[in-house]
Amino acid sequence: MRSRRLPFLVLSFVLLFRPFGSAQQAGTLAPLVQNYVRVNAPKVILARVRVIDGTGRAPQQDQNIVIERGKITSVEAGSDVSPTNSVTVLDLRGYTVMPGIVGMHNHLFYIARPNFKADWSWEEPLLVPQMTFSAPRLYLAAGVTTMRTTGSVETYADLNLKRKIDEGKLPGPHIDVTGPYLEGANSFAIQMHELSGPDEARQMVNYWADRGVTSFKAYMNITRAELKAAIEEAHKRGIKVTGHLCSVTYKEAAELGIDDLEHGFFVNTQLDPDKKPDVCSASEGDYTIEHMDPNGPEARDLIQTLVNHHVAVTSTLPVFETSLPGRPPLQQRVLDVMTAEAREAYLYFRNRPTVKEPPKVDPEALFKRDMQLERAFAAAGGLL
Repeated sequence: MRSRRLPFLVLSFVLLFRPFGSAQQAGTLAPLVQNYVRVNAPKVILARVRVIDGTGRAPQQDQNIVIERGKITSVEAGSDVSPTNSVTVLDLRGYTVMPGIVGMHNHLFYIARPNFKADWSWEEPLLVPQMTFSAPRLYLAAGVTTMRTTGSVETYADLNLKRKIDEGKLPGPHIDVTGPYLEGANSFAIQMHELSGPDEARQMVNYWADRGVTSFKAYMNITRAELKAAIEEAHKRGIKVTGHLCSVTYKEAAELGIDDLEHGFFVNTQLDPDKKPDVCSASEGDYTIEHMDPNGPEARDLIQTLVNHHVAVTSTLPVFETSLPGRPPLQQRVLDVMTAEAREAYLYFRNRPTVKEPPKVDPEALFKRDMQLERAFAAAGGLL
């Protein structure tokens, strides 16, 4: 069965119309940003469109969307409307419109392995290059209108980028800037600071909160004491903390007061046989997800703990799915926007099953198990 592709429009704040929000008043967009504005009018009607409103209900056929001063004021039954001097009408029959995407895990960097080769050899150290220019434009083009960076390596750059976007000087989504990774000892990333203890965790949270960071992310080697201190300090300022964990299990983090957990259930380590307190296990959670029956007592207890402590879980299934065998390759237009090095690295990743030893656990089975756990979490009332 062949999939049918329909034209899609996402209500993006610079692609369809000029915004008139509090941070970007009429006439304040820089010429650079105005290059991305398709329609500059106080009132715009998207006529005869199919609407996916994001509530979960069935798509609404043949609708008119009325946008005034950058805000949707009504969605009405489809009709033919004549343009006027003050109203621009776009006849978009055949198109589907959906709200802008709120991205919960959108980095402004990528991972690079120096001298990466087809046999999967490369030279240390692993690097994390910044994408201050291209990432905001690509996210916006993909329909992401609000995003959380979920960890930063050049935090001042991210804060300055957010400010310039808010001022209408650069194109990009609204940004929730996450502070530098709250990481413990033995980090694999040379660009991440390693905390020396709970006191420094508190200092780091306060320093970056003072400079405008609006969220924090704990990382794989943080200790429970450091995580507890960071959470307490962030919560004093009304700031939430998420985590891509390993040294701390999901249940431990929930009981410490964490607000969110990244990557579904892939990086929970509570059942790993070599798991020691405050130390990341060798499998980094593969063993746990392989052996955690979604209907078993461990899963039920964990899910109930997360729900009781109001801990959200951020699913990143599309990221993991790209590395599974049998998936379609990226579209050529996506490959075309990559640098030669990034494109080469992506293709090496896709060829990984043919050049590396088979994984100890079946990645397809882990993927399906995570889907089951995420579904069970949502069904139990968890925020996914």
